[in-house]
Order: sequence, then structure tokens, then C-alpha cells
Amino acid sequence: MIKCRSISKGIAKGKLIVSNEPISFLGGVDPETGVVIDKNHELNGQSIKDKILFIPGGKGSTVGSYVIFQMKKNNTAPKAIICLKAEPIIATGVIMSNIPMVDSPTSSDTLLTDLEVEVDGDKGEIIL
Repeated sequence: MIKCRSISKGIAKGKLIVSNEPISFLGGVDPETGVVIDKNHELNGQSIKDKILFIPGGKGSTVGSYVIFQMKKNNTAPKAIICLKAEPIIATGVIMSNIPMVDSPTSSDTLLTDLEVEVDGDKGEIIL
């Protein structure tokens, strides 16, 4: 178990998709499919739909919050998000969309793509 700070309540379980780069939801992710479309991003061409997204943080326009909300309505959103450091764009989007989110994990070395994890936004925990 990894302790974190809770950003958005809820519990979700799924496979991790990990990026070492921040992501912009506005123009970086297709809200219709959940596929990363930013050609310069390391996850380009990969779907974040129904995954647990682990990123350093977000970047870009505040409209990114509404893209996350649209993804939730389209059923193309991640099940949960883990950030090293949350920022207002993604935090607002996940709270509006009821997507669990934690940040500031006490350890992140074991968080690797395809690892099955549970994010508990209520307790601020990642369960491996």
C-alpha cells in the first residue's frame, strides 16, 4: 500500500498506464475515444480509457477540466488518476466528473504500466 494525498473521492481498480510527461487534456487527448493524440507525447496513440493514469501532473488550458468532464460523459475517461503533484486543471476536472484522484505518493518506483492497482481517493491510498 502506498499513502497519498486525496484529491477526489472514490475508489477505482484497473491497469496502470504510466507517463513521465505531464499531459494536456485540451488538444492532447481525444475526448471521443480516450486516445492520446499529442504527437509529441510519449503516450501518443495509446488509450487512457478505463485505465488508471499515472502522470507527473497536467499542463495547458483550463478548458482541460471540461475535456475530462466530456470524457466521463463519453465513457472514455480514465478510471482514476494518480499525479506526483496535482494542479487545478486536472483536479477540477476529476472532481466535476467523480473520478478518484490522489497525488504525492510516498513511493512511486513500483508503479509500472500494466500493473493492476486500486486507487482509494477516500483514504488517500494506492493498493498494489
